[in-house]
Amino acid sequence: MAKKAKPSVDKIVKKVNQEFEKTSSQIEGLVNDALKQFDSLQQQVQEPVRKLLKEVDELRDREMKRFNEEFERRLNEFHELQNSILERLGVASKDAAEDVKKQAEQAKKQAKSATSKATSAAKKAPASKSAAKKPAAKKAAAKKTAAKKPAAKKPAAKAAKPVNKSDLTLVKGIGPATAKKMKDAGITSIDQIANPSAADQEKLKAFSSVKGFDQFSTEAKKII
Repeated sequence: MAKKAKPSVDKIVKKVNQEFEKTSSQIEGLVNDALKQFDSLQQQVQEPVRKLLKEVDELRDREMKRFNEEFERRLNEFHELQNSILERLGVASKDAAEDVKKQAEQAKKQAKSATSKATSAAKKAPASKSAAKKPAAKKAAAKKTAAKKPAAKKPAAKAAKPVNKSDLTLVKGIGPATAKKMKDAGITSIDQIANPSAADQEKLKAFSSVKGFDQFSTEAKKII
């Protein structure tokens, strides 16, 4: 009876092995399908994320560019306002400051020369006559005063100098930065602002946003 049972056991074992291999194959297939679906799902998720990140980067670049442009514009307006305030307060330009410095040095030299002449005259006067010293001292004082008076009148002579019509900053409200932009645009003379031609009017329209633009023509006419 043992010999008859053995073939039955072998068949059962063989059948079990076959079922096991079949089940393993099915499980492996299911795992592969799951992995494929996972990869597909991952790609579907990654694509919108990449797109969103790209849009965020583009938005950030646009905002940074807009911020930089706005900052530069505000900075230019600040410089122009600062220059306008300095001009209204009567702060001299660099050229004017140099002229005043030269005039002061010239007046100083004249005063020094007059003092030297007065000292020489006092030395040449007789030592025994004290009365002779007083006229010499008065003469030296008169020369010193006369030397100082022309120095005080120098600014009046400077005011008579012809206006440099190419210096657009002489027009009230136009600072160095605006003047440079105007020259680049073809406005190189105060006359073009005071009495603009049709072409000059078109060029000046580009500066309509500058503070005090409406008064540029009036202020330019005052200068010429």
